[in-house]
Amino acid sequence: MADRSDAEHQLWLRSFHQATPGAPRLLCLPHAGGSASFYFPVSKALSPAVDVRAVQYPGRQDRHLEAPMDSVQDLARGVFRALDERDGTPLALFGHSMGAMVGFELARLLEDAGRPPAVFFVSGRRGPSVERSEDVHQGDDARLIEEVTRLGGTDAAVLRDEEMLSMILPVLRADYRAVETYRHTPGPRLSCPFVALTGDADPRVTPEEARTWSQETDGPFELHVYPGAHFYLVAQQQAVLARIEATLRRLVSGTGAAV
Repeated sequence: MADRSDAEHQLWLRSFHQATPGAPRLLCLPHAGGSASFYFPVSKALSPAVDVRAVQYPGRQDRHLEAPMDSVQDLARGVFRALDERDGTPLALFGHSMGAMVGFELARLLEDAGRPPAVFFVSGRRGPSVERSEDVHQGDDARLIEEVTRLGGTDAAVLRDEEMLSMILPVLRADYRAVETYRHTPGPRLSCPFVALTGDADPRVTPEEARTWSQETDGPFELHVYPGAHFYLVAQQQAVLARIEATLRRLVSGTGAAV
């Protein structure tokens, strides 16, 4: 069983910098089309005080030979299996866009296992109770590229490279299918604090929709709105990281799941 756990850990999780022993851990979950390396700057900025780990979904970078998953719940279960339940280091979650949905289902699994996160940062996504009909994943490649371009966050040079596009389009389509077919299943509210972050000009989520995350927890809730669109966290990196670091100092205590 330990060997399987170690294998899952290596498959799903990436660590870029060393952290101080006993430092709180921040598990970062990427957006649709995103990969673990998106969070390299976060790891660089927060280490060694915070042990930053990033999730690598199937189908991208060093997992490019694997078929991408098209279910939020399946992605969450994959991450959950990779977590080391033997380590009691406090764990915080940070999920941006699709990563917020995967993180939410992961937080539910952790809560059910008696290892709730210390805090859950939800970024660039409306609460799961706010449903919206979306069908980008059913459109042709041109529509998918148009949507990704509109949201930003993907290098324009990559979108002009036919070879690169042939590699990333199946991943993007699977990710969009996962997000757009996700349906919220009512269940017990989580116990951990939620910190919602969003851009004031995000075409995918309004501040009011981001506030609906408060319906998912019995713990404290905060909403922070920054200048910017869907990838506000790139331009506002310093402010966002300062918020994360301050919150971890204030809230992370006791024990929780570890990675």
